[in-house]
Amino acid sequence: MPAVPRVLIVEDEFLIAEYFRIIVEQLGYEVCGLARSADEAVRLARQEEPALIFMDVRLAGERDGVEAAQEIHVIRPVPIIYVTASREPQTSRRIRNDHQSEVLTKPVVQRHIAAALAKHCPLTR
Repeated sequence: MPAVPRVLIVEDEFLIAEYFRIIVEQLGYEVCGLARSADEAVRLARQEEPALIFMDVRLAGERDGVEAAQEIHVIRPVPIIYVTASREPQTSRRIRNDHQSEVLTKPVVQRHIAAALAKHCPLTR
């Protein structure tokens, strides 16, 4: 039986991170970690080797999700789904210029999470 894809959730707001965790697990994926900062995201991406990352743009700490994603891509390419409430042109440009697989705009609903997972990291049964 193939391994269940592992998903890393990077979000500094506890309730949003838990919302994502619950939905991802209900959809049949394994959550391999929850990170609140860019440094923690990079560490967990290296340690856990996720199949996909949900990455908030604004994070706790000095660096943001775009900077974390850029560092993670140096370590190993992995699909990154950005999650943001920002509609600022500068933020949008930074995301577009990165290796993003998709961008979800907050508030995110379950069907958007399910569609992103199915598109970039489908379950094999």
